[in-house]
Amino acid sequence: MRRARKQIPSSQPAILAFAQAQDQLGFRERVVDCAAGDSPRTILANVAPGFDGAGMRVAVDHEYHDWDAPVGEAVELALIPPVSGG
Repeated sequence: MRRARKQIPSSQPAILAFAQAQDQLGFRERVVDCAAGDSPRTILANVAPGFDGAGMRVAVDHEYHDWDAPVGEAVELALIPPVSGG
C-alpha cells in the first residue's frame, strides 16, 4: 500500500521590481515558483542571493506585507524602495 504524498500548495507569483530594486535585480518583472509557506525574504534569497532589500517595503497582492510572513497563493510581489517627495 502506498501512502499518498502530502501536497504542498505552491504558486507562481510575479515579482515586480521598481527603481533601485530593478537596478539591483536586473529585471523589472519575473515569474517565480514558490511554496505557499515561503516568505518574500525566502523567495528573493532564492532568486537573487545577494539582493539587499534594506529600507524597501514589500507588497503582496497590492497590500504591504511582512518580509518574513508566508505569501500563501500570492499572484504578485512588489518591491517598493523608499521614496522622497517634495
